[in-house]
Amino acid sequence: MTCGPIPVLVGNQTSQSNEPGINVGQAEELLELAGGPGNFKRAQWEDPTLLEARNNVQVMDGIMTQAGKILPYPHFEVASKLLYRVEKRGTDFIKQLLVPQNFRNTVLSLAHNHVLGGHLGVDKTKERVLRRFYWPGVLAAIKNFCTSCPKCQLTAPTPGFRGPLVPLPILDIPFERIAMDLVGPLVKSARGHQYILVVLDYATRYPEAMPLRNSSAKSIAKELVLMFSRVGIPKEILTDQGTPFMSRVMRELCKLMGIKQLRTSVYHPQTDGLVERFNKTLKSMLRKVIDRDGRNWDLLLPYLMFSIREVPQASTGFSPFELLYGRHPRGLLDVVKETWEQETTPYRSVIEHISQMQERMEAVIPLVREHMRKAQEAQRYSYNKNARLRVFQ
Repeated sequence: MTCGPIPVLVGNQTSQSNEPGINVGQAEELLELAGGPGNFKRAQWEDPTLLEARNNVQVMDGIMTQAGKILPYPHFEVASKLLYRVEKRGTDFIKQLLVPQNFRNTVLSLAHNHVLGGHLGVDKTKERVLRRFYWPGVLAAIKNFCTSCPKCQLTAPTPGFRGPLVPLPILDIPFERIAMDLVGPLVKSARGHQYILVVLDYATRYPEAMPLRNSSAKSIAKELVLMFSRVGIPKEILTDQGTPFMSRVMRELCKLMGIKQLRTSVYHPQTDGLVERFNKTLKSMLRKVIDRDGRNWDLLLPYLMFSIREVPQASTGFSPFELLYGRHPRGLLDVVKETWEQETTPYRSVIEHISQMQERMEAVIPLVREHMRKAQEAQRYSYNKNARLRVFQ
């Protein structure tokens, strides 16, 4: 799959760049694309599709319009002359900015088409949009936008043989157990990279993808040590029985760092299937965003990783970023939303941040375990429904 240079921003207006992702110097272009706060506010109050919301506002600048009544969720609010829908998800209150018709394509394009959107599927695009925005018919609009995407249609996966899925125990501690695999060889990039070292954390589903020039054990070990310096040393690493992972270098590295090596069986490589599913997703994303000769894929990896880390996973109910860092990442849609609102993020001290993060993680961990348990059961049932055991004589 090939395409032209990656647009810096995708929407009603675009600009082309030979480098992937966001050009840092394009702040003015972002403001122009977003339409600015004045145009947005005016469009909100003139858009006929938002009339019902305007007529059913229940909170005006923090004051209930009908005192004494219990505030339902979801409900509509006005704050600083902007119209919002507020819904409750567990212990979180999600404040969704209502989007007028002329601005919706910008939201959809940035959420799905942009390299930081990663051309992810309907469910993940919904999560990305609904955490920030809302409008009547938003779910149908997202589904139609994603399913009619030409690049997604051209790179749709084809089903193949699969063995039964065997889930591994659920963990609470980030980067206590990781899964690791190699993707490649790929088209050699302009910087000489041909492989991707993929690492996934079992507790948070946080992914890492590091470009490699070769698949040697030394190259893999070097990248692992660099990663350990950021996230800590795991207790267990799950790999297949590929030559680099079975090498003396890897055995010595694991022995030195006190890491237990776990291996998938030759006859049952579908053990858990976590990294296998991620590799499939990553390769699909790359096919949708690479340039004509395919030699820029290594430059795109950081942007695609962000797009995956940002959205909640079905297995946990939270984004990998949030589970690892205890906060929501500020993404491209947040920048657009802030532009329309013209509000800055409230200041918090380091002590307040750490305290709130600890409280949030304590509340989140039990929810994650329950989500993962249910997701594993659903995945195992769905996966094994059409799976067949192969008997070797």
